[in-house]
Amino acid sequence: METKDTKFEKLTNDSVPKLILKLAVPTIISMLVTTFYNMADTYFVGTINPSASGAVGVIFSFMAVIQAFGFFFGHGSGNYISRQLGNRNSEEAEKMASTGFFSALGFGTLIMIFGLIFIEPITVFLGSTETIKPYAVSYLKFILIGAPYMTASLVLNNQLRFQGSAFYAMIGIFSGAVLNVGLDALFILKLGMGTGGAGLATVISQFASFILLLCGTFRSGNIRIHIKKYQFKIKYFREILGGGLPSLGRQSIAAVATICLNVLLRRVAGTTADEAISAMGIVTKIIGFLASSLIGFGQGFQPVCGFNYGAKKYGRVLEGFWFCIKAGAVFASAVCVLGIIFREKIIWLFTDSEIVVHYALPAFCSQCVTYVLSVWITIPNMMMQNIGETLKATILAVARQGLIFIPILFLMSFLFGIKGILYSQAVSDALTFILAVPLTLSVIKMIKELQIKQSLADSLNEN
Repeated sequence: METKDTKFEKLTNDSVPKLILKLAVPTIISMLVTTFYNMADTYFVGTINPSASGAVGVIFSFMAVIQAFGFFFGHGSGNYISRQLGNRNSEEAEKMASTGFFSALGFGTLIMIFGLIFIEPITVFLGSTETIKPYAVSYLKFILIGAPYMTASLVLNNQLRFQGSAFYAMIGIFSGAVLNVGLDALFILKLGMGTGGAGLATVISQFASFILLLCGTFRSGNIRIHIKKYQFKIKYFREILGGGLPSLGRQSIAAVATICLNVLLRRVAGTTADEAISAMGIVTKIIGFLASSLIGFGQGFQPVCGFNYGAKKYGRVLEGFWFCIKAGAVFASAVCVLGIIFREKIIWLFTDSEIVVHYALPAFCSQCVTYVLSVWITIPNMMMQNIGETLKATILAVARQGLIFIPILFLMSFLFGIKGILYSQAVSDALTFILAVPLTLSVIKMIKELQIKQSLADSLNEN
C-alpha cells in the first residue's frame, strides 16, 4: 500500500525518465480524454448541420473560461502541494488541498448563476450568428448547470496528479469520457435532442468523473478533502495565484482569442460565416487534442519537478526537463508528418460540408507544421510554473493565444482577409517559440546556479 513516505522516496530517488514515463502515460490519457469531451460533441453535433457544429465551436470559448478557473485553482494548489510534500510538510499540503477545492466549487457556482441570467447576450458576445444562436443557447444552458463541479473536478484531477496519483486521476476522467460518448449517441442520434443533448451528455459525464475523483481523495496515501481544513487566508490564496496564474492566463486569453476569431470570421466570411466558424472550431478541437498529448507528457514531469525542487535535488529537475524536450520533439515530429498525410480524412470525420473542409485544411496543415515548435513552449512553461517562476510562466502562457496571437489575427485579417485568419495561429506559434528561447535559457541558468550552491553546501556538511 502506497503512503506519503513511499511516494516521496520514489519521486526523489527512482530513475527520472522511468518516473516521468510512468506518470506521463496516465496523465496523457487524462488530457486526451478531457479534450475528447469536446471532440465527441463536435463529432455528433456535426451530423446535424454547420450551424449546430458552429455553436459547439462558439461555446468552446466559454467552456475554456470554466476550465481556466478549474486549472487556476487546480494548478495553483497542486504546485504548492507537491513542493510541500517534497519538503515533508503534509499538514500544509492538506490545508491547501481543501482550500483549492472549495474555492473552485464556489467560483463555479458564481459562473453558473451569472451565465444563466445572461445566457443569450453571452452567446452573441461569443460570436454567434443569428442562425447559430439558438443552437448555442441550447448547448450552453446545460454546460452552465455543470460549471460548479466541472471546475472542482479539474482541481481534484490536478491535485491527485501532483501527489503522484496520476493513474487514479486518469480513471476518474476516462470513465466520464466513455459515458459522454455513449450519451452523445443516445441523446443526439437516437432521441434527436440536438445541441441540448450534447450539453446534457457533457454535464452528466463530468458529474460522474467528479464523484470518482472525489472518492480518489480517500484512497490510502492521498490527501483528503475536508471543509474543516479550508483556509480563508491571504497566504494560501497568494500561493494559488502564484501557481495558477499562468494557467488562468493561458486558458482565459485562449477564450478571448476564440471570441475575436469568431467575430472576425463572422465579418469577413460573409454568407459562409457559419461554415468558416465551424471549420475553425473543428481545427481548434483537433489541434487541442494533439496538444493535450504534449501537455500530458509535461504534466507527468511536474510531480517529479515539484518534489525534487522542494527537496533541493536540482540536477534531477534538469535531467527530467531535457528528457521531456527530447522525447516531446520526436513525438511532435511524428504527429506533424501523420497529420499532413491524413489531413483530408481527419477533417472529413467532423463534417460533411465541402465548404467547411475548404476552410479547415490550410489552417490545420499550417498548425501541424508549427506543432513541433510547441515542445519548447509547453515543457518550459510547465517547469517555470512548477518552480514558482510565475512572471515568466505567465508571459509564456499567454503569448501563443493572446499577447502574440490576437494582434497577429487582426493584422493578417486586415492584410489578407480570410486567408490571413486561417494562417494566423501558425504565425503566432512561430513567434511564441522565438520568445520562449531566451526565457527558458534564463530559468535553466538559474537552476544550474542553485545546483552548484547546493553541491557546495552538501560538501561542507560532509566535511
